[in-house]
Amino acid sequence: MAPGNSVTLVGNCTRDPELRFTSSGQAVATFGLAVNRRWQNRQTNEWEEQVSFFDVTVWQQMAENVAESVTKGTRVVVTGRLDQRSWETQDGDKRSKIEVVADEVAPSLRYATAQIVRNERREGGDFSGGGGGGAGRAVPNEPPAGYDMDEEPF
Repeated sequence: MAPGNSVTLVGNCTRDPELRFTSSGQAVATFGLAVNRRWQNRQTNEWEEQVSFFDVTVWQQMAENVAESVTKGTRVVVTGRLDQRSWETQDGDKRSKIEVVADEVAPSLRYATAQIVRNERREGGDFSGGGGGGAGRAVPNEPPAGYDMDEEPF
């Protein structure tokens, strides 16, 4: 993760994660995240609220773990980086959006409890999440080598 592009968000999932696989077999999960901000208006003493919505993308083993563990409404903590993606519509219009590419996704324990179940470590690949012990350094959640960024995983 680049030092200048790091974000941590705490919010509620707006939809169940959607797990898909690229043509090369790499898992990718996407879900929406709503982040609420509440404050009291000092002039009216009324509570006000603002909600921001984010699309979150998770790759590889962590994508499968998220799809199995997180559901709509789950309060989660997401850390990662912001990534801008651009494409052209069938009508030739250019579009872009900023999404969060997650390095970590965890349940928030502010209003809930969680039971942690460790996954078995997989042989032969990099293991960048999902509870496998502390050996090795964490690998940022990046698309797999050789992945074509123009390939739509969904």
